[in-house]
Formats: sequence, structure tokens, C-alpha cells
Amino acid sequence: MTTNVSSLDNRTFSKLRRLYIIALSAIALSVFISQIFVRNYLDDQQSDSTVINVAGRQRMLSQRITKEILLISIENKIPNKIELKNQLIKTLNLWETSHNGLQKGNDSINLPGENSNEILAMYKKISPYHETILKATKAIIKSVENNPETSSASLTENIELIKENEAPFLQLMDKIVNQYNLEANEKVDRLRNLELILVLITLAILLGEFIFIFWPSAKFVKATIKRLLKSETQALKIARDADVLREKNENSVKELRKLNEVMDRTLLFARVRSDGSIIHLGDKFSRLFKVSHFTKGLKLSEIISINKNEQKTINNLLANHSKIGWQGEVKGTKINKESVWLEMYIIPFYSVNEKSEFIIISSDVTTRKNAQLEVQKLTNERYLEQMNQQKIIASKIIENQEKEQNRIAKDIHDGIGQMLTGLKFNLESINPKDVEKSTIKVEYLKELASNIIQGVRTATFNLAPPELGDYGIIPALTKLTQELNKFTNKKIEFYNKTGFDQRLDSLVEINIYRITQEAINNAIKYAESSHIIVTLSHSSTILSILIDDNGIGFDTKNTNNPSKESGGMGMMFMKERISYINGRFFVASSPENGTRITLNIPIT
Repeated sequence: MTTNVSSLDNRTFSKLRRLYIIALSAIALSVFISQIFVRNYLDDQQSDSTVINVAGRQRMLSQRITKEILLISIENKIPNKIELKNQLIKTLNLWETSHNGLQKGNDSINLPGENSNEILAMYKKISPYHETILKATKAIIKSVENNPETSSASLTENIELIKENEAPFLQLMDKIVNQYNLEANEKVDRLRNLELILVLITLAILLGEFIFIFWPSAKFVKATIKRLLKSETQALKIARDADVLREKNENSVKELRKLNEVMDRTLLFARVRSDGSIIHLGDKFSRLFKVSHFTKGLKLSEIISINKNEQKTINNLLANHSKIGWQGEVKGTKINKESVWLEMYIIPFYSVNEKSEFIIISSDVTTRKNAQLEVQKLTNERYLEQMNQQKIIASKIIENQEKEQNRIAKDIHDGIGQMLTGLKFNLESINPKDVEKSTIKVEYLKELASNIIQGVRTATFNLAPPELGDYGIIPALTKLTQELNKFTNKKIEFYNKTGFDQRLDSLVEINIYRITQEAINNAIKYAESSHIIVTLSHSSTILSILIDDNGIGFDTKNTNNPSKESGGMGMMFMKERISYINGRFFVASSPENGTRITLNIPIT
């Protein structure tokens, strides 16, 4: 008996000693592994700041290239032009080296060249703009090197190419910098989470040692001896319990068989091996894909799809989720080439013989998926339509701005310029000795000077009425209608029905003025109206302006089409302006009643 007890003690303490060694080794191993992970993450993040700085510098360098090219084009002195050309070469080399280094790596500027798929796709998208700017810049450098006296006109084509490609390049470069920054932050978050997990694992190991080794060690010895003394009694009880369990097991097997039959008939159910080969295929599954219940030699992927890529995807899902399972949507192709979408659950388990297998439970979601794809297609088409609309609007805005600038320049040149030239010649022709003729010319010069002053006032009023900035929207609209009444043969009147006299935000006032000005100009140019009435009223929250004319009217359905001339573009610009100040814009027009434009602007 003493020998047995001694042997029991030796076995017990030997087991405890092994547990101590394992626990301490686990702590040391967790610390060692955590240091390896942390150092690897830190090494990976070391060059992130350099990459972000270099990527951000690319925007500055592209702008510097444009600036230096423009300086070269306007520089007339040969030494200065050569110096600017040399500086441009340095800037271009740094820009090109940095661009290539960000993609492929460069040891001299500490760039690893390791990019995610998203960033590689962005670089592929930005490449045409980069290559165009690079080629155009090199062509300009070559022209200046070959002939330092080359004219700016010979460089115009390449300069325009650079200007056209600079803005898209800057926008895409902004996205790349943001993506670099996002990925760097994600790495920091992963490192933070990893450190937290490692700390929790270490604490769990320590807690496990306390709970399962140190504290219960004495109880473990006592319980072991007690179990040995009661082993005979327990063995008899286990034998009796085994009979009960065997009976329950048989009942459970029967219930499982019934459940299996129900699943076969109601669900897309399958049982497959770890390599994807079929063990059993449910009745509904076999009917959907027209194969036998116990198909031999085929894999699940070959049953679900005849497409090689889709088969590879299903095989990868089984291989990558053999332990934790997976749930998601899978696309398949039937033998008749009909597409089918399955919402699939992959459930790993171990069979009776300890072999790894999968339970596959699916449902047919083809109708729902096709509806989702159709909605996504329509959404993309709508987005492209809106983008094209915005591009057309932007181009028309630029075109109209150019026309307005040309008109102002022509008015100044043909009107004020000609009168100033006449004033100069008449002043030069005055003979002080001939008093009578000099007096006549002085009177003429007074009238000419008055006309020049009036012309200047008219031009400046069209550009920026001083009343708007000094006194507000009411005096500005009053002045606008009075001036247009003088310059045209139309009857234009303004009524402030509610005595509104508040000052609004400067951007709100200038947009209200420009919209009203555009509406009156449209009525003058296109409506063939003789009377135009501008009526202003307000409440505590809304400022309302009505512009009525008795013209020929127009089709309001065409005002949303920017390609239309006449009122079409004017209406589009007015709608853009009113939207900018959170207002509402309404148009009513007919040949019998003319046109009414209503503006509702919120006020506080």
C-alpha cells in the first residue's frame, strides 16, 4: 500500500512540475512572439511617413513644373530663360524619380515600393496624365535647349497639354495621398489591436496558472486519491449509466435520420469531404442541378458551376474556411449555362472517424440577386448621367464667362477707348491763339468727357454695382431697373411691396442681384416684351421676388437642357445660383400670359 501511495505521489508531483514548466514557457513564448509581431509592424510602418510626404510633395512639384514652364514662356532674357530651364530639369527629375519610386521603390529616398491593390489601381489611372505632362515638359526643355530664343507661341501646344492634365493629376494624387494615410492608420490600428490581444493572452495565461495550477494543486492531490478510492463504485455506476446513454444514443440517431430527411427535402443540403468531393447531396440540391444524390467522383464546385473561375472560387472558400466556417453569396452556372446565386453556409465538423468534413446549407437567391444587380446598374447609369450633365454645365459657364469678358473688352475698346482717343486728338489740336475755335472745341470736349464718364459708369455698373455693396439689394435692384429703362426701349419697373430694407449676407445679395439681372436680360433679349415688372415682398422667413414680362413665352420643359440656346442656359445658371443660397426657383410661361419667374429665398 505504501508503495502505491509513493508511486501516486511521484506521478502527481511530476505532473505538477510539467504543468509549471509548460506555464512558464507559455509566458516566455507569448512575450517573445509579441515582441516579434510588434517589431515586424514597426519595421513595416517605418517608411510610411516618408511615402506620405513624398506622395504629398508630388502635388507641389507638378504645380512648380507648371509655374516654371509659364515663367519660361514669358521670359525674354536668354540667361534667365536658361536658368529657368535648368531649374525645370531639376524639378522634373525629382518629380519623375519620386513618381517611379512610389510605385517600384527607391533606396536613395527610402521608398519601399510596396503598394496595395487600391493604390496600384490609382497609379494606373493617373499614369496617362503623368506621361502627358512628362512628355510635354521634356519637349519644352528640348525646344529651349535647341533654341533659347524660341518664342512662347511655339510652346503653347505643350503648355496647354500640361494645363489640361495638371488638374486631373492633382485630384488623383490627392486620392493617393489619402489612401496612403488611410492604410497607415489601418496599420496602426492593427498594431494596437494586436498588442491588446497579446496582453489579454498573457493575462489569460497568468490567470489560468493561478486558477488551474497554483491554487488547486493541493486540492488536485487530494481529489486524485479520493477518486482512486471510489473508482470501483464509480465504475459500477458508469456501467449502469452506459446502458442508459446507449439507449438515448439510439433515440438520437433515429431523430437525426428524420431531421436529415427533412433537410434533404426542404433545403439545398450537401455533405462534402475536406477536399470538396461529394459524400451526400440533398434531394432539393440534386433537383436544382440535375445530379444524383450520391454522386461519385464529382466535387461540390463542379456540381454548382461549369465555369472554371467559379469552381476555383468555391474550392478556395472550402480550403480557407475549414475551421471557422463561412456564410455568404456564391455564383454558379448550371449545365444549361443558366446563372444561379446561392446564399451558402459552410459548416465544418468532424465525423465519427475523426475526418474533417463540411455541411453545406444553401438557399436559392437568384431572383433577389438579379434585382440587386439591376438596381446597381440603374444607379450607375444615373450617376454617369448626372456627371455628364455637370460637365456640360461647367463648360457652358466657362464659355459664357469668356463671352462676357470679350463683350466688356469690346465695349471699352470701341466705346470708351475711341472717345478717349478723340479727346486726346482734340486736346492736341487746340490753338490757344485762336480763342474762338478754342472755345468751341472746349465745349465739344466737355460733352465728350461727359460721354466718357457715362460710359465708364455703365461698364462698372454692369460689372459690380456700387449700390449693392454699400446699401444692399433694394437700392441695387432699383438702380438696375432705372438704368436698363434708360438704355433700352422697354418699360421696366421695380416695386418693393412690403418695404423690405434688411441687409443680407453678401453672397446671398450678389446671387439675388445676378439672378434678377439674368431674368431681366432674358426678357429683353429673347421674350420680345415691352413691359417688365420686378416685384419684391417678404415675410418673417421668406424673401420673394417676381419677374413678370408680357413677352412671347417659351416651353418650360426645355429649360433643363443645357444645350438649348436662348433662355435654356440662362435658366440653368439661375437655378444653380438659387440652389447655392438654398432658395427655390419657379418658372411659369405661356404665349398668352408671358413669363413669370419666382424666387423664394430663406431669411433670418
